[in-house]
Amino acid sequence: LILGEFTGDYAGVCPRSLLRRIVEKAKSMGYTPMAAAEYEFFLFDETPQSARDKGWRDLTHFTPGMFGYSVIRNSVHHELYHELMDVMRDMDCELEGLHTETGPGVLEAALKYGPAEAMGDKAALFKTFTKVLCQRGGIMATFMAKCSNDYPGQSGHLHVSLLDADGNNAFHDANDAEGMSKTMRQFLTGQVQLMPQVLSMVCSTVNAYRRLVPGMWAPTHANWGIENRTTAVRAIPAGAKGTRSEYRVAPADANPYIALAAAIATGLWGIENDIDPIEPARGNAYENPGDGAERLPGSLGQAAKALSESKVARELFGDAFVDHFAITREWEQREHDKFVSNWDMNRYFEII
Repeated sequence: LILGEFTGDYAGVCPRSLLRRIVEKAKSMGYTPMAAAEYEFFLFDETPQSARDKGWRDLTHFTPGMFGYSVIRNSVHHELYHELMDVMRDMDCELEGLHTETGPGVLEAALKYGPAEAMGDKAALFKTFTKVLCQRGGIMATFMAKCSNDYPGQSGHLHVSLLDADGNNAFHDANDAEGMSKTMRQFLTGQVQLMPQVLSMVCSTVNAYRRLVPGMWAPTHANWGIENRTTAVRAIPAGAKGTRSEYRVAPADANPYIALAAAIATGLWGIENDIDPIEPARGNAYENPGDGAERLPGSLGQAAKALSESKVARELFGDAFVDHFAITREWEQREHDKFVSNWDMNRYFEII
């Protein structure tokens, strides 16, 4: 397997090239971006053929019941857990953790942190070969953002920090009451202020917006909070080595290169422009999103329009990327809008 990217005239729209350019921008500012990804994914006792035969409905979950962080499930199925961890280690994509999450047959994997540019590759390999490994074993894995009406969506949270020229965590400040530097607060503010403009780069499918609803452990507004899992960005003050930003708005179906580029570039913008840090949201951010918190676009079409019209996004990612990507997302929304779904048939066919 060879990982490659487009060059020449096509480099401007290549996701892998995009992330590399953002990393180079960070280094020109004196920082080395570090990142990690954690993915939730559903497992089903199905094959590609059986899932199609069922019309993707009433699929059999790999395991039943709500067994978050279960010792029982991971002990019974330890062969699968160990094989997944071993395969990823052999592919230079080591997992720091692998456990069940809330919901039937749901797992969560945390990829070991490292340089952000390499994390794009690791995340892409992880998602691809998790699906390969599962199908070889007669089951299926999905990273859809929302594949069930009954359970929360699947996140692909991105953890980001910056190392300074001396290799120290630029986000940590031992003299700050909350252990967070001004650099970190500006980075968080940049992520929050530009999030509505770049959301289509992170939530890039129609389905991803079904996850961004109250009460599903996904955000509804552009905001941040300290150890707050109801905000779009969660600040984690975890000492000199672990202090970081968790980009919680990201779903499991995001393109890791593009999502990481958006999460890092918007934070760097906050630092570069020396913006005044905004206050964090306190408590339940669904009920109290914070002063001035902007509601996130409610559909892929709205988000694509915001990206296309964003002058800052064009400065950060280039006209070629923004024009190309926004057009593809608008096309995706149009394909959805003209499709007659099961919901339409159930709702209107007989009664209307």
